[in-house]
Amino acid sequence: MIPTGLHQALNSVFWFDVAGINDIGKFLAHKGIKGVTAMYQAGFFPVMMFGLPAGAYAIYRNALPERKVETASLMMAGAFASFFTGVTEPLEFSFMFVAWPLYVLHAIFTGLSLAFAAFMHWTAGFAFSAGLVDYILSLKNPIANQPLMLILQGLVLAVIYYFGFDFAIKKFHLMTPGREPVTADDADDLAIATDADDDKYTRQAKQIYAALGGADNLTVVDNCTTRLRLQLADTSTINEAAIKHSGAAGINKLDDHNLQIIIGTEVQFVADVLSHLKLTNAPITKTTTSDEAVATAPTATNITSGVTTDFYSVANGQYVDIENVADNTFAKKMLGDGFAIDPADGTITTPVDGTVSTVFPTKHAIGFKTDSGLEILLHMGIDTVELNGAPFEVLVQTGQPVHHGEVVAKADLAAIKAAGKATTMMVIITNMDAVNLMKFKMLTNQVKVSDEIMLVTTK
Repeated sequence: MIPTGLHQALNSVFWFDVAGINDIGKFLAHKGIKGVTAMYQAGFFPVMMFGLPAGAYAIYRNALPERKVETASLMMAGAFASFFTGVTEPLEFSFMFVAWPLYVLHAIFTGLSLAFAAFMHWTAGFAFSAGLVDYILSLKNPIANQPLMLILQGLVLAVIYYFGFDFAIKKFHLMTPGREPVTADDADDLAIATDADDDKYTRQAKQIYAALGGADNLTVVDNCTTRLRLQLADTSTINEAAIKHSGAAGINKLDDHNLQIIIGTEVQFVADVLSHLKLTNAPITKTTTSDEAVATAPTATNITSGVTTDFYSVANGQYVDIENVADNTFAKKMLGDGFAIDPADGTITTPVDGTVSTVFPTKHAIGFKTDSGLEILLHMGIDTVELNGAPFEVLVQTGQPVHHGEVVAKADLAAIKAAGKATTMMVIITNMDAVNLMKFKMLTNQVKVSDEIMLVTTK
């Protein structure tokens, strides 16, 4: 009822002398029954002082890395207002429309808090709202009953809010503040001349080349399955906004000289153009970015709307949340969302029904496409591109139809580990713009190839 303001009408029935309850009036007048008067107020203190600030922290933790600063500013302001004064609207309005399932959770948790405090007869009241100021003042009220226990309830509720919000955000792919794609449409960037015949990969490569500082700063161009691996004279001089505006999914600065730019499975086309630009020492000039002159993030095409696809484990082994894998490119979802498996053996299977779209030359990755248009990357191991395919035997070829559970590769796990690489198998949806809903199954850590991991519905 908060979006319309009608919550105040409902509150008035219990808080004021509308139906003879007058909970606030009696508490402030020190009248009523100790442990009963203020029962309609007490449960709000744990929510406003602890629960909602913890929910705000969960929203911050799930923000994109490049949006964490602005998200922190928004969440800290809302959390402080809720904690200190009991004013919750800044926080609630930040997610109630864009991530309404969180608001449903918030309503349920609030109801439980009120019911529990009333059941335990822990009471405290307020003249304004259930923030720190009113809580401290209510400690002096003689009919407040065990108000310090509301602090303990609040600490427990903070844990419930944090993990409840965190679970919902991840499971339902909720677009809470800070999870929106980064744009840089108003940036003044470096650029080089483009031709009308340039395809999107050429335009993207030219934009990245200029943003890096051209051949003067770019010393080595290499790539793996999804990212450019570059060596620069100085990584601190690059224009990160222009790189992201080119359509790159993310940037990893490894040190002063090594840089990774996450492109996606089409990285080879961009790398080839970038190598040519470096070889020919193409000149760059200062200009204002034009939407026509840069590559933009891909949009969903050839997508069948409303189709739900089942995703299965690609190996027997241990399920791993994608955010916990030992590679920031995957953990920060720069390429897309999905899951990972730490395999118990080297038999690797396809996660979906579809068609093999790509088999990478280094054999460490295979691309799939479903009939509904979802594009999936199976990445075998971390940094295994450097092994040049030695520990992998790929058993499928491009264009081949596959069914989930069908063996697509054999991996020599011992050889991968001996090379100092992790054997984690990542399954990533690379065209997340086509995804409407992701629903993860409740799983134990140990999974088999026959276990369903998640359901994904297209827009």
